[in-house]
Amino acid sequence: MELVLVLPIVLILFSGIVEFSFLLYARGDVIQAARNGARLASVGTVSEESVTEEVRRTLGPRYGETVQVASLLGESSGDEVIVKVEVPMSVTAPNLLWPIGYDLRGRNLIAETRMLKE
Repeated sequence: MELVLVLPIVLILFSGIVEFSFLLYARGDVIQAARNGARLASVGTVSEESVTEEVRRTLGPRYGETVQVASLLGESSGDEVIVKVEVPMSVTAPNLLWPIGYDLRGRNLIAETRMLKE
């Protein structure tokens, strides 16, 4: 009898832990990709396409074409370089908690890195 009462709560907690761990891991990947893109943009004259390619290479094939990269490249030394990377949460983690109201659809993991152009 106690199992019937406790099992739903344990399953929800376990699902939350699994989903959170996937999201936390993906967040680290997205932050690292934004840093790599900004570093590439800050050390030389590069195009937005090469920054986007570096971000996609860093993230790997797991995220596919769902990655959105926006970059503001400085013109001269000392200008600010901004790289913003967005990945849908539904691509990074299984949507396990939608029955209790926490839906990943329509939400993004976002990382933005700012550096000065060298």
